Amino acid sequence: MAIVRPFSAWFPPAALASAIASVPYDVVNSDEARALAEGNPKSFLHVIRPEIDLPMGTDLYSDPVYAKAADNLASWLAETPYAQGEQPKLLVYRLIRNGKTQVGVVGVCSVDEYDQGLIAIHERTRQSKEDDRTRHVVTMRCQAEPIFLAYRRNDAVSSLVRETTEGSVPLYDFVADDGVKHTVWGVTNSDALAAAFEDVPMLYVADGHHRAKSASRAREALAADNPRHTGSEPYNFVMSVVFPDDQLAILPYNRVVTDLRGVPVAEAMAALSQVASLTPLSPDESRQPPRRGTFCVYGEGQWYSMALEPTGSAVIDCLDVSLLQGQVLGPVFGITDPRTDPGIDFVGGARGTDELQRRADASGGVAFSMFATSLEELFAVADSGEIMPPKSTWFEPKLRSGLFVHRI
Repeated sequence: MAIVRPFSAWFPPAALASAIASVPYDVVNSDEARALAEGNPKSFLHVIRPEIDLPMGTDLYSDPVYAKAADNLASWLAETPYAQGEQPKLLVYRLIRNGKTQVGVVGVCSVDEYDQGLIAIHERTRQSKEDDRTRHVVTMRCQAEPIFLAYRRNDAVSSLVRETTEGSVPLYDFVADDGVKHTVWGVTNSDALAAAFEDVPMLYVADGHHRAKSASRAREALAADNPRHTGSEPYNFVMSVVFPDDQLAILPYNRVVTDLRGVPVAEAMAALSQVASLTPLSPDESRQPPRRGTFCVYGEGQWYSMALEPTGSAVIDCLDVSLLQGQVLGPVFGITDPRTDPGIDFVGGARGTDELQRRADASGGVAFSMFATSLEELFAVADSGEIMPPKSTWFEPKLRSGLFVHRI
């Protein structure tokens, strides 16, 4: 089993929490981050997307970017100022979006347990993103953003979490600019809550595979640099927020083929129609697929619906993301490795289908609106040791960064 442990988090002042809290680094690009942080010098995007404080066009993986991250973090800690909790403790983090509530426990998990597979994964990581986040952590000596874990609901954990939310004064309580309400509490009886997690058989990475892998690689680098390494140093643990499965919502992770390799859109759509029947959608019909195995497709100014059937019986074979990859993206569009192919964009479901259409029109490509992968499918894939195609799940709402950090 993997255990969720108390830790000595660093916190910003409550009065500044809403100004500091930012979206995660990987849900916005540099231009979007720059726009979000404009006029707000407190935004935590200055730490997790430090290129926004450097000249436009700066190489995102150049030395000045990582140096700026460390400088910005040092300024935050000195000027904001962040303060370290007196005793290691767990936190409870509640998010409310559109009337739906999810409540997680914030703590640290052992990197060893992650390396041993006790924290299950369902996606492979990209080397370039691993390198980036590892260097970010090692340069700052800080885990600035948590990984997002899920577990099958446990009554004892739920009861102790409820005691905290009903009986304690929150550290932070604010509504972000996207309408999501964020509330964080300190847990008085952290040892009891940590002990309750000992009956949770498995934790699953829901979001943050690259942050998890970079924590492992950062630990390896820092341990090699420490002649007195014992295994108990803070860098041996990774900051995490752990949520029960019955409270989580997964949105689809849509696709846009932006590079048709010189093939006209009409010709690409004709090739696609040889794989599956394309039914035109009227302007007032939904562009969201109604069920598993169905897809909405956009190309050359028109939306269509189509359906695909599994060609195998394994869990991984039946995922919609696998059907699309195996029957369409690979054979029709030549996207054989979606992890590295620059000809495909992944668009989180929260951005809507208008964004898919915009990107397809701008690139002269073809867009695919997906039916969301379920949490049951995620657990089944991870339990079987299989790996989903990249960008199979989009969890919403997103955790805000900067409300707590783990200095290592």
